[in-house]
Amino acid sequence: MKRRFYAAPAVFVVAAVSIFLLTQTASSQTSFRAHDPGVRASPTSGVKPGDPLPGLTPGQLALFNAGKEEFLEAETADEGLGPRLNLDSCNGCHSQPATGGSSPPTNPQVIFANQHRQTVPSFLSSNGPVREARFVRNPDGSPDGGVHSLFTIRGVTGAPSGCTITQPDFATAVQNRNVIFRIPTPVFGAGLIEQIPDSVIRANQLANTTTKRSLGIRGRPNIVLSGSAISGQPNFNGNDGTAARFGWKAQNKSLLLFAGEAYNVEMGITNELFQTEREEDPGCRKTTGGTPDSTTNGDAGSMTDALSAIEKFAAFMRFLAPPEPANSPGTAESRATGKMLFTSLGCAHCHTPTLTTGPSSVAALSNKPVNLYSDLLLHYMGPRLSDGVSQGQAGPREFRTAPLWGLGQRIFFLHDGRTKDLLEVIQLHRSGSSSNGDASEPSAVITRYNQLREDQKQDLVNFLRSL
Repeated sequence: MKRRFYAAPAVFVVAAVSIFLLTQTASSQTSFRAHDPGVRASPTSGVKPGDPLPGLTPGQLALFNAGKEEFLEAETADEGLGPRLNLDSCNGCHSQPATGGSSPPTNPQVIFANQHRQTVPSFLSSNGPVREARFVRNPDGSPDGGVHSLFTIRGVTGAPSGCTITQPDFATAVQNRNVIFRIPTPVFGAGLIEQIPDSVIRANQLANTTTKRSLGIRGRPNIVLSGSAISGQPNFNGNDGTAARFGWKAQNKSLLLFAGEAYNVEMGITNELFQTEREEDPGCRKTTGGTPDSTTNGDAGSMTDALSAIEKFAAFMRFLAPPEPANSPGTAESRATGKMLFTSLGCAHCHTPTLTTGPSSVAALSNKPVNLYSDLLLHYMGPRLSDGVSQGQAGPREFRTAPLWGLGQRIFFLHDGRTKDLLEVIQLHRSGSSSNGDASEPSAVITRYNQLREDQKQDLVNFLRSL
């Protein structure tokens, strides 16, 4: 018997092909997963990372350059380094992607330790972030929270021969879960942040209150009280009634204070703001002739030579240009979609895209838009990001909204540098639960984010990496 063959009607062929294509598309969507494209390249034109603010006067530019030179310098024992320190230069911690940035890809702390025969703590690695260590509790169980410097000047050229102090017992602290970490914050555009009036911060805090409240978002400025001072304005500094804004917990009011504290705490160099040594062992007495190590020099031949180091640091940070967004990664359409999602999800309620400076004696800082993507307020971040440390009125689970400008060129994220992956950073913003009363403020926003398609998540990450 002869077998017969029949041609399938065209409609069935088309339907079969359509089903195949739909299946392939669905399969492609299912297999695709959003990913962090990683650190983007620096711009090749326009204002680049590490450049001064446009519009500075010749005198202001001279201050910027003098500050940058000081920022780059590696300090020595005869200049007052130590006796305890975390590193010997500002630039060592703030060099990604340029001077003034954040932690670089190769950790200079490990290099310093090896050069000077110091023990490298277990939480440092050559390809990990620069870290500062704080102990959560004192031996008697009371709160500590202070910086415990990683290294000493033993073995450093020019150090007093009688200095026998040793490094802290980090191994036991790690074993007892009594040590937390901080990584350097970038200082690009810091002068613009310094010039944002408190009234602008407060007005932004009160904007969209109903929507913020529905999402569980609150936020408040840090109050840095002096001793037992009691402020008549419960959300502001007890001395002058103003809001602090620098540091992971917005614990520092000004760039000069930020510089003075870092010079003493990170490098052990006393100065006009912090005149007392953090380690007063007689055998480690310095060769600088007493304290402070860095002061204003009234006999200098020029203004820049007369300024103390911390004044120069502050000038450099104040006149440092802000980061500029890039035309990468992804397509322009993807980044535009990501920007729209950033707002519609509610991210912008904390990461406010733009605040504005007030009038300033420096024209380059006066009445300027500040595209920092931060409200500069403290927010409750829940148990997953808790560090157990209080600063000012910032509690153990509160952190300042980290400015996102320049995010695309950072390597390490969060206060302790625990991850390089922006997708992980986003998920860590969701923490605790409403039933336990410890839900982080961004939890509802991250729940919305988790309902996005993978391609939408990619658009959002592309937008963030373009900042």
